[in-house]
Amino acid sequence: MARPKVDKIAGTECDFVYGLKRGIPITLGYVPVGFTFGLMVVAGGLSPWVAVFTSMTNLSSAGQFAGIRLLLAGASYLEIMLTTLVINFRYVLMSLSLTQKVDPEISLGQRLICSFGITDETFAVAGVENRRLSFSYLLGLIIGPIIAWSGGTALGGLVSTALPPQLSSAMGIGLYAMFIALITPPAVKARPVLGVILISVSISVVLRYLPLFSFVSAGFRIIIATIVGAGISSWLWPSSDSEPQTVKE
Repeated sequence: MARPKVDKIAGTECDFVYGLKRGIPITLGYVPVGFTFGLMVVAGGLSPWVAVFTSMTNLSSAGQFAGIRLLLAGASYLEIMLTTLVINFRYVLMSLSLTQKVDPEISLGQRLICSFGITDETFAVAGVENRRLSFSYLLGLIIGPIIAWSGGTALGGLVSTALPPQLSSAMGIGLYAMFIALITPPAVKARPVLGVILISVSISVVLRYLPLFSFVSAGFRIIIATIVGAGISSWLWPSSDSEPQTVKE
């Protein structure tokens, strides 16, 4: 595959500051989500330090939420591993895509550092840059979100320890509100996205409530719904070079 035609730039301090500024909206958005994650972990009976350590070594909101929920539910290590693998595999594709734009002079060690900060949001911001991506720019882009994610988690964990158990548990509803807020806008604009959501939810409900599938655990329900939902949706709405089909007013 040919590399996109972009202008090469050298890694400079200006690139770092520019990347830092580009990451400010992501940074602000990660604080409340990390806060919710910290609340959920502590409300489940784990130490705030477990929540902080998890966020410091991961930068995957959906993967972390799913993994911790399975852990609290007593799921097996195999279920947790497969579930987080399926959910986080998209980062492999994002990283491969960004390799077409990064400065060829970036070393392997620098690439590994940048890869830790690749998320849906940082990928989207970096992907629209019409130039070579320097190490300084990528470092500036990811450092704010990384600090915000871990800091928000620490704040949520510490606040949760000071709240009454009933209130702490009730604040877990913020997780569901977050996911609804994330999927509603794209679902309204594009029928394929809405189709993916409806198919995956339907599969999950069938696996959860039909006695025939009572042997399927929570972790494997997520895996099956994700894979089957994505497969059916790819078949019904194959990707094309044309504009996505949107809902008419």
